[in-house]
Amino acid sequence: MVFPSGFASFLPFFLSLAPFSTLDGDVPPTVRLDQATVYGTTNGSVTSYFNIPFAEPPIGDLRLRLPKPIDNYNGTINATQVGPQCIQQPSLALRQDMPAEMLRDIIAALNAGSVKPVPGSEDCLNLNVLVPTGTTEGAKLPVVAFIYGGAFSTGSNTQYNGAVMVQRSIEMGQPIIFAAMNYRLHTYGFLGGQEVKDAGVGNIGLQDQREALRWVKKRIAAFGGDPDKVTIWGPSAGGSSVGSQLVANGGDDEGLFRAAVLSCGSLVPTGDLSEQQRSFDIVVEGTGCSGAADKLECLRGVPAENLTTAAAAIPNVFDYPGLSAAEWFPHADGVFIKEPVHEAVLAGRIANVPFIAGDSLDEGTAFATGAWNITTDDEFLDYLRDLYFPGASSEEVAPLLALYPSDPAQGSPFGTGNANQLAPMYKRVSAFQGDFGFQAQRRTLLTLRSGKQPAWAYMVERRRAEGLGYPHGRDLVSMSNGEELTDYVIQFATTLDPNGGSGSNRTIPWPRYDPAARQMLLVLDGEEPLAIGRDDAREEAMEFIVALSLKYPL
Repeated sequence: MVFPSGFASFLPFFLSLAPFSTLDGDVPPTVRLDQATVYGTTNGSVTSYFNIPFAEPPIGDLRLRLPKPIDNYNGTINATQVGPQCIQQPSLALRQDMPAEMLRDIIAALNAGSVKPVPGSEDCLNLNVLVPTGTTEGAKLPVVAFIYGGAFSTGSNTQYNGAVMVQRSIEMGQPIIFAAMNYRLHTYGFLGGQEVKDAGVGNIGLQDQREALRWVKKRIAAFGGDPDKVTIWGPSAGGSSVGSQLVANGGDDEGLFRAAVLSCGSLVPTGDLSEQQRSFDIVVEGTGCSGAADKLECLRGVPAENLTTAAAAIPNVFDYPGLSAAEWFPHADGVFIKEPVHEAVLAGRIANVPFIAGDSLDEGTAFATGAWNITTDDEFLDYLRDLYFPGASSEEVAPLLALYPSDPAQGSPFGTGNANQLAPMYKRVSAFQGDFGFQAQRRTLLTLRSGKQPAWAYMVERRRAEGLGYPHGRDLVSMSNGEELTDYVIQFATTLDPNGGSGSNRTIPWPRYDPAARQMLLVLDGEEPLAIGRDDAREEAMEFIVALSLKYPL
């Protein structure tokens, strides 16, 4: 759930078609799409094409509808400036009564990788394509397609600076192309409720992602990419999106990608879209559409600012519910996500492609700050029962009290003894949230699928932060700095094996994940930056979480 700084400040956004220039002052690079000429910009060894529309503007009658592909391009496309991001959910406020250094580190972690702030708009279905300078049609370079994070409520395709990966791939002698898409968020992209399900417009944001991948399949060859060598990668909600794309359409990937990377995000245990009626009703009431005969049609007609304001009433992951604030998370819609995602994985209805899945050690710390008022066992039990396992009894949830004890030495940030206990139950809640939302789901996916398709796992324990340990998003920080994980992903995209190729001089052999051995790559601080460890922390606790969440999904 990585949040760009775009909702705090804005860059001017210009669409003038001429004159075109590059940062190097030379003749601008061009690509032909149908009858259109696309003008890009070159900065040294990386050429970028920004703000290319991949679907019709989802405005007016196309609001709250599935993306409509662009059939044909004509004229001139100025792809020299980044385009607008999709409208962000407001009121994602962090509490201010935490240590200043901790607050600073949370903000830094959530903004990790952000290139530049951009304005928001409903007309946001654009993507960016970054290529090694001089790449021409027919080069058939592997492609990394990036899906950003942000709790399905914020984020944009500028969240990660793809030039870092392209530049590193050139240095390694394994050049790749980087493509990053926008997709609709919160009310615009992930509205729930029976009306939405009946209309067949659930998980619109995931459908936007799929349409962008279809665009890549159809169009990337013009940029020098190989449409048959696409790897999808996403952090946080982007990782969950990657997981959703794996199980979408009953596991039919449509030949759109051949590999996947899930960074600090996996398949959260959610239920049916119709069970998200509360969020639909809140939005309908907030926009004055409660009395409309066709509430969806009414929502299509209200001003965008009204729809956005209504979304602010929905809890977010920094509020008291923490990672149980799943109103915007993907849910089974019966069409694209045909069944709850964990049921799909258990049944084997998942794309059979190689994948990498990893987390940071202390995934839950940033999301536990909203629950500092929990002070007793009874309050912790109520918190778990009411928010994380809806419908469960106290007796069913009670074993979690022993599995996640109040002893701060056993809490998260892990390995810090009695330190960092910033509230009576902070480390306890942090440990649970990190396992519930990340570690348990990642391990389950790896355990169920690694015997059937190639898989690798990693854990990041680098850049400890005060009060947070190694928090959510540390892998994106590492990759934004072009560190070892970047090399592994480039090699994976090129050869379907993170060990493939000989271009990196700073990696170690990374064994495949095996349900018995459970070996994983450790990304560390200190003199030994990489090591191999075992994925066996809190086994009983995570198994209990998974079993209970299958019975009582969000």
